[in-house]
Amino acid sequence: MVTPVSDETQLAQAERIGMALVRLNKMHACVAAHLSKTGVDKASFVLLANLSQLGPSRSSALAEAVFSDPSTVSRQVATLVKEGWVERRADPDDGRASVLAVTDAGQRLLDERRAQRNKAIARMLADWSEEDLSAFIGHFERFVGDYEKALPDFIAESGLGPRSEEGKN
Repeated sequence: MVTPVSDETQLAQAERIGMALVRLNKMHACVAAHLSKTGVDKASFVLLANLSQLGPSRSSALAEAVFSDPSTVSRQVATLVKEGWVERRADPDDGRASVLAVTDAGQRLLDERRAQRNKAIARMLADWSEEDLSAFIGHFERFVGDYEKALPDFIAESGLGPRSEEGKN
């Protein structure tokens, strides 16, 4: 039987998680700053990784996947194309339109960065027990999935997203 948690306790727990996320984001920003010195800014890398996962896609679909404005994504894609990491191809469903696709060079970059990241995380967690690590991975994946599902509502509640306009009519 699950014991219900009080609202006050839930908010205190949410504060701890929120502060841990702030710390994680600060460290992630530090890594991103170092990456940008090598010619890969965080926003471009996020687009490249999402495009790799989506497969060839229209710019509008990529913008939707990263919860961003199509004009912003278009500017960032221009940089990815210039660097040779993304190419524009004719849309097989509509020859008048184009789709974006990760090039071999772009995929190599993603694979190299992913391998570096994985080695660093593996070193960091080397002294964790198998039980702790398995439990953490399960909980963390669940948290990230729930966060991802809630993100459009978080954006709307802050007044920054398309759903924030719906309530104003």
